[in-house]
Amino acid sequence: MRAAILHLKKADPVMKQIIESVGPYRIQRREPTFETLARSIVYQQVSGKAAASIFARVRKAAGPRFTARSVLRLKPEELRACGLSNQKATYMLDLAEHVVTRKINFKRLMELPDDDVIEQLTRVKGIGVWTVQMFLIFALERLDILPLADLGVRNAVYKAYGLPEHPKPADLVRIAEKWRPYCSVAIWYLWRSLDGPAAL
Repeated sequence: MRAAILHLKKADPVMKQIIESVGPYRIQRREPTFETLARSIVYQQVSGKAAASIFARVRKAAGPRFTARSVLRLKPEELRACGLSNQKATYMLDLAEHVVTRKINFKRLMELPDDDVIEQLTRVKGIGVWTVQMFLIFALERLDILPLADLGVRNAVYKAYGLPEHPKPADLVRIAEKWRPYCSVAIWYLWRSLDGPAAL
């Protein structure tokens, strides 16, 4: 990671300031597993505290081991009783089905290029590009991910770079050219500059 930090500081004076202000790079890693993706579904558009409570109930309902098979044994109404909406219960079961039928193989995902991971995982209902990008950053530890739709990134760039308006995707791509091949590290620092890293 030292090489990434040195590159960002040398390539971009604004990023250098952010890095020196935030301090050491301490990303919270997640395992590249069914549980991590299931958790990301629960956390969509819900406060962190509420999502944590719902996810704890889902884990308990699934039994001693939280796996795709144990989730598939739950009925939609059991998932709803844990606090999931109808839609999220459908998403959770669809993800579990993809894993059990080996349409998603987590070991294989680790070997695939970023775009192929996105293409595979977005076949699951309720998992969009942003969610997969978070999985790529936090679970697969890919170093050059640029989530153009991330509101926190847009806010941080707007603030740090003194822009007249919030950056459009093309603006972010242009600014991020200096960060490559370490966009993920730059993104983490931008989140931290607002004290709000994405939850996965």
